[in-house]
Amino acid sequence: MPTKSLLPLLCVGLLGAAEAAVVVKPVPYEIDGEAFEGLLIYDDAVTTPRPGLLMVPNWLGVTEDSAKKAARAAGDKYVVFMADMYGKSVRPTNADEAKAAATLVRGDRPLMRKRAQAAVEVLKAQTNQVALDASKLGAIGFCFGGTAVLELARSGADLKGFVSFHGNLDTPNPADAQNIKAPVLVLHGADDPAVPQAQVDGFIAEMKATKVDWQLVSYGGAVHSFTNPVANVPGRNEYHPVVAARAFKAMDDLFAETFAK
Repeated sequence: MPTKSLLPLLCVGLLGAAEAAVVVKPVPYEIDGEAFEGLLIYDDAVTTPRPGLLMVPNWLGVTEDSAKKAARAAGDKYVVFMADMYGKSVRPTNADEAKAAATLVRGDRPLMRKRAQAAVEVLKAQTNQVALDASKLGAIGFCFGGTAVLELARSGADLKGFVSFHGNLDTPNPADAQNIKAPVLVLHGADDPAVPQAQVDGFIAEMKATKVDWQLVSYGGAVHSFTNPVANVPGRNEYHPVVAARAFKAMDDLFAETFAK
């Protein structure tokens, strides 16, 4: 779906046409001459500077559903910039296309890190567009995006915190966890078939080998995509509203702590 088509749909879908306060702006940028386009999302009723969050969406990339999730994460507390991890010309419309796009990036962790860091720089540059406190930035990601955010952390990115929602936890470079500069929070479905226990155990061992401030919250009864309202594959990809609310609260609690420092 072209990014431009998200704007009217979001304003109506989130808050109602008469009182829309959530702003969704396409933000074009380039990486090595290639065109990308993310979304800047914030509540325009707030005029004081707010912290910023980089959000890396799930494997479908920049979509209306991911923009709604970004708006939920933003609330009136944060400015959110949604990264484009594939390039402006790549907008998956189904699972097969998403798998192909995500596999390409997931299979090249330096590329994944580079694109995520480029999006951080775009977020930092938005101070002339919105009341953003660029000294207080964090990163969140969902599914594929959670993997990307953890790789961003392992790259040594200078942010205040990193949160993965039902993301994969494996990495080809576990020793790079020594580079992590800020707290890491992993929000995991205890019954997630996409993230086997061996992968969870590997992540725990990776973190224990460092001095990183890290947490892993394992939610009983939750599977993959538990924050995604349109996920409806029982036992595999399924929305869990109670767990989703707890997970977003855990995210807020972490950033309330780290942004206060």
